[in-house]
Amino acid sequence: MSNTALIDHVRIKGFRSLADVELSGIPKATALIGANGSGKSNFIRFFDMLSWMLGSRQLAEFVERQGGADDQLFGGNRRTSRIEAEVRLRTEAGCNDYRFTLAHAHPDRFIFTDEEFRFSRKEFSTERDWYSLGSTHLEAKIVEEAQANTTARVIVNLLRNCAVYQFHDTSDESDFKKTQDAENNNYLRRHGSNIAAVLLRLQREDIKRYELICQHISRILPVFERFQLEESYRKVSLRWKAKGTDKTFGAHLTSDGSLRFFALVTLLNLPPEMLPDVLLLDEPELGLHPAAVTLIGGMIKALAEERQVIVATQSPLLVDAFGLDEIFVLDLHDGRTEFRKLAPDDYREWLDDNFTPGELWQKNLIGGRP
Repeated sequence: MSNTALIDHVRIKGFRSLADVELSGIPKATALIGANGSGKSNFIRFFDMLSWMLGSRQLAEFVERQGGADDQLFGGNRRTSRIEAEVRLRTEAGCNDYRFTLAHAHPDRFIFTDEEFRFSRKEFSTERDWYSLGSTHLEAKIVEEAQANTTARVIVNLLRNCAVYQFHDTSDESDFKKTQDAENNNYLRRHGSNIAAVLLRLQREDIKRYELICQHISRILPVFERFQLEESYRKVSLRWKAKGTDKTFGAHLTSDGSLRFFALVTLLNLPPEMLPDVLLLDEPELGLHPAAVTLIGGMIKALAEERQVIVATQSPLLVDAFGLDEIFVLDLHDGRTEFRKLAPDDYREWLDDNFTPGELWQKNLIGGRP
């Protein structure tokens, strides 16, 4: 059994369209499906907010970058005055729980009115009491508490190890197309900004894995032979070589879909020490060829044997990689996101007729359609 953490339960109230949602028994491979605006990305952004709260950056900066505290509240602060959240992470040792309340405050920011954590050992049937960190503070106190408290330290490290990835920005100004620091290679950053450095490290330290990544890419991009990565003055740029020619291409001459595919294949084939415990992917299918989407779906399911992968998607082809018991359907009612976990037995007749989950979704048999 893996020693990594698993997000087992989440309760969110008041965050954007997530007026009051609760997810329990979240699988290691999870697909979130629904119409545009149903709240899939809001769920992903919640964990993005957690990483800012508990990481090197702060809640206040996240809020400012996202338009202010009022924009984070369901219906604005006149309708909803606070965000309440609780997350449970399960490990081999037991359950690590963290919960907090953020109240809207002048001029347009949040203050903590409640922040608590606890750890309950697996061998005990009763849950431990909550440990309170007080109220009226502006940033998460559990980060400071983690310096002396083992449980707080474990929870902070576990939640920091839930990483959100979105490789949508392939514009001329994106980091894909910039020279990168060759030593910035401990892990792949959330927007793929250091992909060249990561691939260079794999080329030097794990050639079999590097070659596997190249093989996967050539299955979808037949002209692709290998990456052309050369360090110069501790810098490296993303370039690749075409088959049958000495010509190499930089990121600026590579299609948007190919760049996203490079990043996804790299991420989903990294060695364990370069991966977070939980990966959250926001619409990874964007701009990909259908065959690439199917290949990525298989990689996600393979990685989910060792890590938890939560995907927000609009692609029936990607949905086909998941079982019905791994799918949450999101619907929007009066501006509120509602989650439904599917039960395969409810669709047994269709499954016995060889309908795939993606086909059931397209036929609107499981909901989540416009």
